[in-house]
Amino acid sequence: MFDHFDVLAPLYDRAIPFSRLDWMLRVVNLPVDGLVLDAGGGTGRVAAALRPYARDVVVADVSAGMLAQARNKQLTGLRAPSERLPFPENTFPRIIMVDALHHVSNQRQTLAELWRVLQPGGRLVIEEPDIRTWVVKFVAVVEKLALMRSHFLSPPQIVALLPPQAKVQVERESYNAWVIVEK
Repeated sequence: MFDHFDVLAPLYDRAIPFSRLDWMLRVVNLPVDGLVLDAGGGTGRVAAALRPYARDVVVADVSAGMLAQARNKQLTGLRAPSERLPFPENTFPRIIMVDALHHVSNQRQTLAELWRVLQPGGRLVIEEPDIRTWVVKFVAVVEKLALMRSHFLSPPQIVALLPPQAKVQVERESYNAWVIVEK
């Protein structure tokens, strides 16, 4: 099957650079003495910035092209769908999923799987474009026309898919929402 991200991989970091390190360090609560999982982490553009603040950052993604870019940054890259991660329960004290939840096939299963591999007392941060804004509605239409199979959720819809025992906080900035989850 055609993968848009394999084609976009060599250009992705230049087209969408990561520039929010201070914000990310605060919401993810870094540094941490442990592993960070970047689920759907693609080229590792965020993981590379976070690596100095953790023992290691593991990038899990389904796109071989994106993971090749992550490995070029000397990141640990693993080809795995976020719905079926090959890690034991309670592996990661911190997990991030940046601009990726709308690209996964089964969002409910993805969130359950991220919860499963999150350590007790750990933090999961999901950054997603907020579909309630007109800019993101436009992006959603463009991605649909490009046959990217994207499915954007609003922050309340994301929160509704999380386990009831999750401690959740939502922050918004511009057209992005940050769902911060503690186990």
